Amino acid sequence: MDQFKGQPRLPKFAVPKRYDLRLNPDLIACTFAGTVAIDLDIVADTRFIVLNAADLSVNDASVSFTPRSSSKALAPPKVVLFEEDEILVLEFGEILPHGLGVLELGFNGVLNDKMKGFYRSTYEHNGEKKNMAVTQFEPADARRCFPCWDEPACKATFKITLEVPADLVALSNMPVMEEKVNGNLKIVSYQESPIMSTYLVAIVVGLFDYVEDHTSDGVKVRVYCQVGKADQGKFALHVGAKTLDLFKEYFAVPYPLPKMDMIAIPDFAAGAMENYGLVTYRETALLYDEQHSAASNKQRVATVVAHELAHQWFGNLVTMEWWTHLWLNEGFATWVSYLATDSLFPEWKIWTQFLDESTEGLRLDGLEESHPIEVEVNHAAEIDEIFDAISYRKGASVIRMLQSYLGAEVFQKSLAAYIKNHAYSNAKTEDLWTALEAGSGEPVNKLMSSWTKQKGYPVVSAKIKDGKLELEQSRFLSSGSPGEGQWIVPITLCCGSYEKRKNFLLESKSGAYDLKELLGCSIAEGSDKNNGICSWIKINVDQAGFYRVKYDDSLAAGLRNATKSKSLTSIDRYGILDDSFALSMARQQSLASLLTLISAYKEELEYTVLSNLIAISYKVVKIGADADQALMSGIKHFFIGVFQFAAGKLGWDPKQGESHLDAMLRGEVLTALAVFGHDETLKEAVRRFDAFLADRNTSLLPPDIRRAAYVAVMQRANKSDKSGYESLLRVYRETDLSQEKTRILGSLASCPDPTIVQDVLNFVLSDEVRNQDALYGLSGVSWEGREVAWKWLQEKWEYIGNTWGSGFLITRFISAVVSPFASLEKAKEVEEFFATRSKPSMARTLKQSIERVHINANWVESIKKEDNLTQLVAQLSPN
Repeated sequence: MDQFKGQPRLPKFAVPKRYDLRLNPDLIACTFAGTVAIDLDIVADTRFIVLNAADLSVNDASVSFTPRSSSKALAPPKVVLFEEDEILVLEFGEILPHGLGVLELGFNGVLNDKMKGFYRSTYEHNGEKKNMAVTQFEPADARRCFPCWDEPACKATFKITLEVPADLVALSNMPVMEEKVNGNLKIVSYQESPIMSTYLVAIVVGLFDYVEDHTSDGVKVRVYCQVGKADQGKFALHVGAKTLDLFKEYFAVPYPLPKMDMIAIPDFAAGAMENYGLVTYRETALLYDEQHSAASNKQRVATVVAHELAHQWFGNLVTMEWWTHLWLNEGFATWVSYLATDSLFPEWKIWTQFLDESTEGLRLDGLEESHPIEVEVNHAAEIDEIFDAISYRKGASVIRMLQSYLGAEVFQKSLAAYIKNHAYSNAKTEDLWTALEAGSGEPVNKLMSSWTKQKGYPVVSAKIKDGKLELEQSRFLSSGSPGEGQWIVPITLCCGSYEKRKNFLLESKSGAYDLKELLGCSIAEGSDKNNGICSWIKINVDQAGFYRVKYDDSLAAGLRNATKSKSLTSIDRYGILDDSFALSMARQQSLASLLTLISAYKEELEYTVLSNLIAISYKVVKIGADADQALMSGIKHFFIGVFQFAAGKLGWDPKQGESHLDAMLRGEVLTALAVFGHDETLKEAVRRFDAFLADRNTSLLPPDIRRAAYVAVMQRANKSDKSGYESLLRVYRETDLSQEKTRILGSLASCPDPTIVQDVLNFVLSDEVRNQDALYGLSGVSWEGREVAWKWLQEKWEYIGNTWGSGFLITRFISAVVSPFASLEKAKEVEEFFATRSKPSMARTLKQSIERVHINANWVESIKKEDNLTQLVAQLSPN
């Protein structure tokens, strides 16, 4: 039996075809019992059957295999569960006959509280606490509910029957076929599913309300939620029905199931999960309350619903062959969710916000400890760690880069062909490239391999010499060290206007291009003055490419002027800023040059650009503080000056008919001013918060600015006056809206007083905060609170490990607490603490976090060496 231990994949001698699964969950004892009959095809000589099982007790006496060729059931003399490998090995006394047969097993399990497998979530109904039963099987946790071939390529059909309390709602992937009530229990059997992977099987049992709609061709769509919250499901219902129609057109294949249920689960580790026909969500990602949700909440619901419904085709109908190809699922669904949201809400200009996805991908992929998009997965324990910004965000960005290169129409047609060819089966990355190659005639496989098979991305350095544009690529690393790698880079450039553009591929390390030949223009060298022909050159137009650009001084000056005069699109203004920030952090440009560029954004009003500038400002202020306290107060003053223009234009109160983006921007700008201690903002925020305490429905504190007010209140809280902190906790305790709770949790630790930060962190671990939400409490820890957070993490590590250690959320604790530090001593301290405490599932995150501390520390040292920085900041700041 030992030959099966330590293997990344199950042996291939038995192939599952159909599961007949019966489950009987007990929601009071939090246990379940079940039986499964699996139709198997024995395709090679074997005395063994090997499948996945974990945290289950299998009743040995119930195990039998009945070959179709004889009706005699064979009982295995040996049944062994290898806990570490999560496999169940059945050894039979004879070689099993080839062909079909039925494997039967009986088993028992626990409805766990780990938010994976078959688990329990809690909710209140009429003041009473109750349990619901929920499944979360991706990536490899169906095996915690029933013994199965728990690999994406082992697709089969599922016939599911549940025995549950008669007063509860019981949902699964397919519509109910029959329901029999027997006293206070009912037996619910569902239609048999089409062929699908185990990780997409879903079951939810609890008390729910729902709202219902239909797609244009009659597919029933429902949104389920806790009793009394049905109105909050209407927005997601509208988006869901419309999106299914949209994808049917885009993929040229109808939605494959007869119904689509979407359900809000109070305890849920991820954002949402695309189970076939029964998509599960966190409440914050599905429910929208007209009165108390912010514009950003509305947008999140729309993009998450679109992402999960895209998976019904890309993931569920056509499934990755193995987790190495996870990015195909996630990168694609991320990209196409923007396509759908843009079609439904064009006024949101959502593609401008796609840049946030690219930026997150670029930030993670700028680390030595990054990984390629396609990553070898050798054991189930390693899968969780690749659900990260590389698989989702870099994946989505390279798809956007390719679509932009091939053209939208060719891309869409080739994609539809890919889905048709691989429907109801599995595919690898190469299969997608083959389809796109056939549709476009371009060498897609060769083009894309450099982006998916190696980690990292290039920085393209640009300079003008003798009328030629000289370009050179090298791997970009945030540490500033030289990196290995070469890419086929799709270069797009504009010269002086968007009318003059050129696209070509940079296939070698470097190239020189005659501007007159390329664009019919030239650019002056060595001065800001130009010869009237071309005042600026922008490379990577619309940021469609997944790379950074480093301009020489004269090109950079031209772009700074073009930014000031608003000659560039908002997307290009964003790109120049983000590249400059990354280069400054990597010590390839001075902080002085970054701040000089930022001063060109003083009249910026575009949401996407300012939102990124705000994120950059937080980082620069904290790094400045580590370099020199006096410098920090100057930099804060500088940023207050930059943001006041937008704050003045937007004001505190929503304007009649204003855009969705302005509503989101107002909250972010006011929050930044509060964090930087802008006195007028703090006073006004506290005034409005007091009005809100007196009347929760006051118009003085609409949802879009609540976080700003909460952060402002926490800036004023300290150990001798905790009143604001206590008032915020009261609001937290009184609301039943998850979005309001997470908004408050995300504000509490921004307090500059370390003793309050300590209180907040202890509160985060209390019963008042759901396990899934604890991380919000760590998200905004103030610069002054970092040390307290690190001591707290060490003291509570055992508890944190026991509570979150079996899922991916544990890695977020590490990165949130460790990454903000900026000293080599601290990096060593962290390494020493985790030397005996790290597990394979968090090794990559730990290395990435320590690398970030090194990058910060080196950046601080280089800032200390910059002359006249304090004077420059004073010059750039308003009087």
